[in-house]
Amino acid sequence: MGRRRKRQLRGIGTAGALLAASLLATFILAASLILGESAAGASPAQAAVEYYLDLGGSASVGFQPTAARPNGQPTDTGYANDLLTLERARWHDLQLVQFGCPGETTGTFTDGGDPCRPAGQTQLSQAVTFLHMHPDTVLVTVDLGFNDIERCLAFHIVDEACLTQRLDLIDQQLPPILAALRAAAAPAVRLVGVGHYDPYLGAYLHGGPAVDFSEDSVAAIERLDDTLHAIYAAAGIPMADVGRAFEMTQSEPVDLAGVGDVPRNVARTCALTWMCTSASLRARQHPDDAGYQVIAQAIAAAVPA
Repeated sequence: MGRRRKRQLRGIGTAGALLAASLLATFILAASLILGESAAGASPAQAAVEYYLDLGGSASVGFQPTAARPNGQPTDTGYANDLLTLERARWHDLQLVQFGCPGETTGTFTDGGDPCRPAGQTQLSQAVTFLHMHPDTVLVTVDLGFNDIERCLAFHIVDEACLTQRLDLIDQQLPPILAALRAAAAPAVRLVGVGHYDPYLGAYLHGGPAVDFSEDSVAAIERLDDTLHAIYAAAGIPMADVGRAFEMTQSEPVDLAGVGDVPRNVARTCALTWMCTSASLRARQHPDDAGYQVIAQAIAAAVPA
């Protein structure tokens, strides 16, 4: 083959290589633009999910009477559901996870025995495992205490000795719960305790001795809230002042439709719980939809910025 022919072939090879390189560069550029557009379009859907972990007793799972279950059942209109909506203004992809169980006490929370889990499992162990596995949990609410003292307010009587004993147990059992949750959670997680309202104010409408009981019950729930507030404060955790949101200590007379003058706290209890209805006793103590919304707002006010 002549030199001229070889030079032509070398020229074609060089040109081909340049053309191939040019096409490859064009392909890479086009691909990067396509991928960039896809990533930009997909970023909202692929944003990291953040979790709200809701812990506690029946109120934490929105327990109230329904047409299907007049004795009450967990619903999707509880305060956790309402709070989820409120907090999505801050955490846009916030997802709700609920481990709460009706009847849960600080004792069963730690040691087991509630009706929601098999033997050997506890709400605390479930929560700790979840927090270890999901460091993207940003909010945890803890709603405990009321079930611990409920037995002390049975039969329209406040048993002060029982109340003192049960509050002492809460004082012993709740701090280790909070410490375990804090240790398992990511450093930036917001923990919020949930205070309590007084459902027994609805007993006022029964008249007679029930009026005195309803008034005495306020002091009992105040003692519970004071105990909880001290425990949460010692752990550096804010507590939602649900009692204030329910105007629990406001006793000036107001008009209650169909009844007449009653203390404001009684009217407020009738408006925000099932206590003044014909629902079963187990269900009556729980908030209605409006009550759960009020609790959610009280918690939102306590969530650290």
